[in-house]
Amino acid sequence: MEQTLTIIKPDAVQRNLAGQILARLEAEGFVVLGLKMVRLSQQDAQRFYQEHSARPFFASLTSYMSSGPAIPILLARANAIQALRDLMGATNPAQAAAGTLRQAFGIDVEKNAVHGSDSPGSAAREIPFFFNHLEFRERS
Repeated sequence: MEQTLTIIKPDAVQRNLAGQILARLEAEGFVVLGLKMVRLSQQDAQRFYQEHSARPFFASLTSYMSSGPAIPILLARANAIQALRDLMGATNPAQAAAGTLRQAFGIDVEKNAVHGSDSPGSAAREIPFFFNHLEFRERS
């Protein structure tokens, strides 16, 4: 089973959508290996999104991601990274396919309800950002 990371973003947490999003993830065959609520500092958000530091949206993104609680979730299933990307939908909820998380729960490009690792390399970097070896266990 492949592992990936998703984050229920501050807007979705504030709107009490975490349970619905988690239920959708589990219904799609994802196994939750780790889950917690965090409040990123601006510096934490900047470190997490460092690959976007040269982009014009970086300041807004990191400010938003540090604006309230978020819920990182370590997930596993076969082909987890691509399966999560497909379930999330396009970054812009207005362009996301029907039935995707972002289409159902997103507000705009920034407040699009969920983040997800986009490659094995990003998953390998993002998972230990939020979870150490004591905070999750493989499930049988």
